[in-house]
Amino acid sequence: MSHPIIQPATVRLDADLGATKEDVIRSLAGAVVDAGRADDLETMVADLLAREAKAATGMKGGIAIPHCKSEAVSTPSLGFARLDPAADFGAKDGPADLVFLISAPAGGGKEHLKVLATLARNLVRDEFVEALRGASTAEEAVGIIEGVLAPKEEQASSSGSSGGAAAGAGAAAASEKPRLVAVTSCPTGIAHTYMAADALSQEAAERGVDLQVETQGSAGATALDPGVIAAADAVIFATDVGVRDRGRFAGKPVVEYGVKKGIDAPGQLISEALEAAADPDARRVAGSSGDSGDPGDTTSGSAGQDEHWARTLQRAVMTGVSYMVPFVAGGGLLMALGFLLGGYDVSYAWEALSTEYSLGNLPGEIWTLDGEIVGAGTAGAEMLSRSGLALYLGAVMFGIGQAAMGFMIAVLSGFTAYGLADRPGLVPGFVGGAISVAVGAGFIGALITGILAGYLVRWMTSWNTPRWLSSLMPVVLIPLLGSLVVGLLMYLLLGRPLAALTSGLENWLNGMTGSSVILLGVILGLMMCFDLGGPVNKAAYAFATAGLAVDNPASLRIMAAVMAAGMVPPLAMGLATVVRSRLFSRAERENGRAAFLLGASFISEGAIPFAAADPLRVIPSMMAGGAVTGALIMAFSVESYAPHGGIFVFFAINPVWGYIVAILAGMLVGTVLVVIAKSARREPATAAEPAAVAA
Repeated sequence: MSHPIIQPATVRLDADLGATKEDVIRSLAGAVVDAGRADDLETMVADLLAREAKAATGMKGGIAIPHCKSEAVSTPSLGFARLDPAADFGAKDGPADLVFLISAPAGGGKEHLKVLATLARNLVRDEFVEALRGASTAEEAVGIIEGVLAPKEEQASSSGSSGGAAAGAGAAAASEKPRLVAVTSCPTGIAHTYMAADALSQEAAERGVDLQVETQGSAGATALDPGVIAAADAVIFATDVGVRDRGRFAGKPVVEYGVKKGIDAPGQLISEALEAAADPDARRVAGSSGDSGDPGDTTSGSAGQDEHWARTLQRAVMTGVSYMVPFVAGGGLLMALGFLLGGYDVSYAWEALSTEYSLGNLPGEIWTLDGEIVGAGTAGAEMLSRSGLALYLGAVMFGIGQAAMGFMIAVLSGFTAYGLADRPGLVPGFVGGAISVAVGAGFIGALITGILAGYLVRWMTSWNTPRWLSSLMPVVLIPLLGSLVVGLLMYLLLGRPLAALTSGLENWLNGMTGSSVILLGVILGLMMCFDLGGPVNKAAYAFATAGLAVDNPASLRIMAAVMAAGMVPPLAMGLATVVRSRLFSRAERENGRAAFLLGASFISEGAIPFAAADPLRVIPSMMAGGAVTGALIMAFSVESYAPHGGIFVFFAINPVWGYIVAILAGMLVGTVLVVIAKSARREPATAAEPAAVAA
């Protein structure tokens, strides 16, 4: 490699880098930037804190490994600090005194990532860690680290924890031992993935267990040999982002946890895997194929055995929402563009306009009555506001958006089932969602069918079936029986009550007037600002988008309240950094400038750095601002035909003045309250830096 991964300039020994992990991360990131290995401190810090938000990087034994891939990083780098005092990075056994800040370019090559992975593997080796604790100079620490990054060490480590043809030969030679296979993976794929692999491998070697591990990380993965998988007694999944090609392990007894469990308690995982291998009733891997997990998805299948059922259910619903949102955003914005080109009344005749006309046969003056095109002068008919090319293209865009939005309910149901039961749950879940649309059960029906399908399929995949029948389960029996059961339940038992509930909710919302509709706006505003992209925020957004319909004024007002309130936190924090800059650190003032654009774009996460650094002052202030905005949106009867885009979809908002006034009012309230709250403390913020909360 042309550049060493670490140099003395990025090492800090026995240093006081601050009381919080945010302080430590910023200091070490600054050392990397000062060394010329990254060019944008704020971007790098933001990426590191975003990774922290996904899961704590503190490990047992006083070690922390904050890490990221970032556009700001130009050279794969390592910053190392031996802290005095130690800082809390979220490890269960206490604060960390050894911190390894690992950073890689967003598009970095595999060889660089392999070097970083090798370092991560060595962090579970006591002799390496103790040597660093005893280093007397930065140069000595660099030498110790470079020693474990030698090519021969990398090769030895890699061969010990990844499976391939050589692994298959090893399994044959150790046939008398218990045989296990494992897969490890984490969101970033440059640290925990490999630490878990080596921790499991070391524990297995000490206990005389033949274990082959497939590391699905950024440095690339060598797939386990099919013969090794076939010969294994059980499988361990220590993953946070799903298992690629999970179907290879179909039918194997499985133990499944998050990746940190593989680092902190490898003995427990191996013991449970051995017990599962001897238990004919143990949970087994569902018979599916293909990639079971989206890179950003942390559910992808059955949850870890140490996870509470309520958390499992919440993650499954959030999975459904996360897959639904792109359909809503894409489809909704296309519909908004249709309104921009064709006028708001294009929704009355878009279907006929998009199918009966063409670029060579553009519509002229179009008259409509009850959604149908009629002749000019027909009693009660109204003429559309646009004509010609603009009207035709508007109708086409509206139609494309309608098509995308049409998948929304089925996707919500299908991927909620997927979050509970992995790929086998998709078909029953999608079928249940489609039936929910057909019977009028809508959003509520989709949630119910997704949950029912998920738990039903989870139960079906636990059946002990003969080998000749196992191959038919994922492709025939589960889709057939799962869809049949969910369909019968919906048509014969649940469909009509859920449809009545949905209809009643819609009628209640449409009938809201005065203080009741304003109260709804307050509640939605509070939810949008409570966790800034977290589950409560997502629930409010899903409620708004799932019911969005151009012919339902109540749904349009709810959508406007949710979007406007979600814009308030970053806008308010940005304004606060301008009017009372002395209350904020330099980094927070810089984040404040970016927060203006993020807020205007309806990206609530723009306020996360401020909320994480000072949650008790920031979050209540933002909730108050959001509540004011939500109430004013309802009071002004503002309607939004677009589900995303913030101020940039002003053409799809009516009246736009009410929308702007509501946002400005909430922004001012949030700003005043957060300034008052921060002014109440004894000293202005000079060092507190942003962190991240779960989005």
